[in-house]
Amino acid sequence: MKKEISPLAAYIKYKRREYKLSQKDLSEKAGLGIRFIRDLEQGKQTLRLDKINHLLSMFGHEMRPQRSSLDRYVILTTYLNKDVIVTLKTNERIKGVIISDFINEENIAAWTLVKSKKMKEYKKTQNKDLTIQIKHENIHKIEHDLD
Repeated sequence: MKKEISPLAAYIKYKRREYKLSQKDLSEKAGLGIRFIRDLEQGKQTLRLDKINHLLSMFGHEMRPQRSSLDRYVILTTYLNKDVIVTLKTNERIKGVIISDFINEENIAAWTLVKSKKMKEYKKTQNKDLTIQIKHENIHKIEHDLD
């Protein structure tokens, strides 16, 4: 059975090949042991984070904590009634304004959004047919729309 390679291992291997470096060349340029490079590319589960970050810094990256899901409270306090771009897990991007939340069993389960193109009409009419509901679980990320 073939061991699954992590995204980190695949990235390092890709970048090394992009720069036409052998594992030995990369280890020398990074000042890290060849064994570390081999272990990383083969998906070893326990590696030193400081060494990983040193290697990633050669390619302009670093490892850092990242939320695995969007915090509902952050959405309420940061993005409610603001122009946003919502990226769904399907990679579909929706420009609009989140106007309310939908609570189900004491948790925010979905968000009501008015697409940017329909916002002017919605402000005049408050017509609920101009809104869409987006399940919280389907959202990959939200960012301010600065356009």
